[in-house]
Amino acid sequence: MNTQMLDGIVVFVAVVKSGSFTLAAESTGRSTSYISKEINSLESRLNARLMHRTTRSLNLTPEGEVFYQQCLQLVNDAEQAELALSGHQLEPSGTLKLSCPVSFGLSMLRPILANFTEAFPKINLELELNDRKVDVVAEGFDVVIRASAKLEDSSLISRRFMQSEGLVLASPAYLKKHGTPTHPSELVNHQTITYSYLKNPKSWPFITPEGNELVVDLDCRVVTNSPEMELALVLADQGIVRLPRFNLKDELETGALVELFTEYPNQNIDVFLVYPSRKHLSARVQSFIHFMLAAFERECAIARSQGKI
Repeated sequence: MNTQMLDGIVVFVAVVKSGSFTLAAESTGRSTSYISKEINSLESRLNARLMHRTTRSLNLTPEGEVFYQQCLQLVNDAEQAELALSGHQLEPSGTLKLSCPVSFGLSMLRPILANFTEAFPKINLELELNDRKVDVVAEGFDVVIRASAKLEDSSLISRRFMQSEGLVLASPAYLKKHGTPTHPSELVNHQTITYSYLKNPKSWPFITPEGNELVVDLDCRVVTNSPEMELALVLADQGIVRLPRFNLKDELETGALVELFTEYPNQNIDVFLVYPSRKHLSARVQSFIHFMLAAFERECAIARSQGKI
């Protein structure tokens, strides 16, 4: 083992956290020249430039961003190990950076997060709601929530905690005006509204009652990155949409929307917790994962009994 492997890492993390060599020197009790020397030595050993620095600013390079996330975990683990050996109570604390799809966050996650922050008062949440596929490691997320019919293979850890159904829907007024399709292939003659972040937004897969795969290529009227907009447009009689059941409220029960192709098995939409592949997760990340799994086990049991997922 290279005994110099960890040299400079604590200083590097201190510089990034503080945003300057001077503040890092003050927080570590070292001189600015010592900080500069440690960073230069670290970059030379790694043969990579970690940050761009001027007298006025300091910015991480793409390599520095990735390296910082790994170093931050190492420093956090070391701090936790010291606390454990010194006999201190390890109460989860610090900032937890999360990413979640907008509609899922507003409809399903909001009450659970409120309970989580109450249960863990020393954990601060940095929550980003958007529907794009974020880079978990490069963007420094602790946990990302993703909903997908099929999660792509990766080096990340993923744990499914919920399953919903993808429903093909239209309003009664739209169907009265344009006719009700009885077979998925008839969708090519209809206005369709689809989600741009799907792997193939303009192709909808189906499983026939006989168990065969059927893929329908669409001439889409609207392609959008917002499930909320999809729902608003289908309610405004503008076309046919495919949405996870968890995006709906009571539109099916009230008759505002009608489900199509009910004899075809619904496509399953799985929801995952995704996080970097690390053997030693911080206490705050472990707490969040365990809390989410337990909370959604209860919520999903209730939702299934009410036919909402």
